[in-house]
Amino acid sequence: MTPTSSAAGEFRGAEVIEDYIARFSNWGRWGAGDQRGAMNHVGPEQVAAAAQLVQQGRTISMSLPYDLHGPQSGGFRANPLNMMTATGTDHLAGAQDPLPAGFGPAKGFGFADDVLVMPNQAGTQWDALSHIFWHGKLYNGFDAGTVTSAGAGRCGIENYRQDFVMRGVLLDVARHLGRDCLEPGYAISPDDLDATAEAQGVEIRRGDAVIVRTGLLEARRGAWGDYAGGPAPGLSLHVAPWLHEHDVAAVASDTWGCEVRPNEIDLFQPLHVVALVHMGIPFGEIWDLQAIGEDCAADGVYEFLLSAAPLPITGGAGSPVNALAIK
Repeated sequence: MTPTSSAAGEFRGAEVIEDYIARFSNWGRWGAGDQRGAMNHVGPEQVAAAAQLVQQGRTISMSLPYDLHGPQSGGFRANPLNMMTATGTDHLAGAQDPLPAGFGPAKGFGFADDVLVMPNQAGTQWDALSHIFWHGKLYNGFDAGTVTSAGAGRCGIENYRQDFVMRGVLLDVARHLGRDCLEPGYAISPDDLDATAEAQGVEIRRGDAVIVRTGLLEARRGAWGDYAGGPAPGLSLHVAPWLHEHDVAAVASDTWGCEVRPNEIDLFQPLHVVALVHMGIPFGEIWDLQAIGEDCAADGVYEFLLSAAPLPITGGAGSPVNALAIK
């Protein structure tokens, strides 16, 4: 979908976007040079409190394997390809004796080595604040021209290399509504989030990562179809005031883009424009929430220590992540 402009250069829903940006923008809130956005809500107090949530000593991954069986169709992004550059069959065939120049004779020693080829956002991942532009600007008013073929000069994913150790809260909207999977096009409202939190007996606090389960990834696993970019349940654009009110630091979901598709107004990914570009909230996408959903439903504990630091890829607009819930 692309914006449909009127003679005045507007599009349907422009007034909503403009209102939300004016009311909820965090540009300049943490200084003119800030590149971390809403993650500034997470300080030592929040991290220490999150660490106290570890009571059972169990970890649950919320990440898909990185392989050719992932959700990408190849039209926009390709699935990860791990290429072996040295193997056990090389070793057994004697192809590693001698070892590479300078290492000397093998004398029975062998090794495996490999190279990973993938878009940074092909699987479970974080969006950096350099990922989306609005009228030539990214978060905090930095010029889109600072993102070049050499990478993001501002708001690259490396700015989060010590972040995403925080309190995570699963809001299992699908299970709360009694569904295996929300229907594509279902817009999750603030009322849905509040009702789910109340039913689960959990509250949203400043500096939380709010993780929303729709069930879509589970429904499409292994038969992805149009999962990547197609119609999907997701957060409504009108969740923006709720995110602002709760000082949410990050959001993640089990869909390709977190927000509902088709979009609610005539603009591609409007919640990204408001929440990521202007509020500085990083988005986690393609998270595998089946195991954590089942676990939380079993023990009734929907809060946990989240450990989900990205790879510190200099200038990256996003990063793969092995997101762990630690209970």
